[in-house]
Amino acid sequence: MIAIERRAFPTPWSLAMFVLELSKPSGICLAAVRDDRIAGYLVCSRYDTVWHLMNVAIDDPLRRDGIATALLERLFERADRPGAQYTLEVRLSNDPAIALYERAGFHSAGLRRGYYHDNKEDALIMWRTVQDGRPGIGEAGIAAGGAAQGAHA
Repeated sequence: MIAIERRAFPTPWSLAMFVLELSKPSGICLAAVRDDRIAGYLVCSRYDTVWHLMNVAIDDPLRRDGIATALLERLFERADRPGAQYTLEVRLSNDPAIALYERAGFHSAGLRRGYYHDNKEDALIMWRTVQDGRPGIGEAGIAAGGAAQGAHA
């Protein structure tokens, strides 16, 4: 995960950050494995009643293979309940990730100005709320090729 993280982001998480997030009992951390190697991962923390999608990264050669989509689907299978809410931040310049999240049912809800420390880029704040039933990604139209480029969510 650390190797993928370092290749995917200009300001990668440290080992201590991963340990902290992975140790939270209320969080969900998922890894996608291909050929006995980690191909990507997702880290989602729960704060009170809201899920915060903290990090989604896919190894470079495997991007656009549907791995991020599969990780999001698994997250929603585990965490979706009527009224469940998710939030995330994503770089404004990361069009592929924004498109992925929109297909997964996330909607823009504002900006965090200068959010990213490396270049002071703004972050788009996105939210997803589960209605009466489970919306599921399939209904939202995510195709197998919708994997996100490495972007802290």
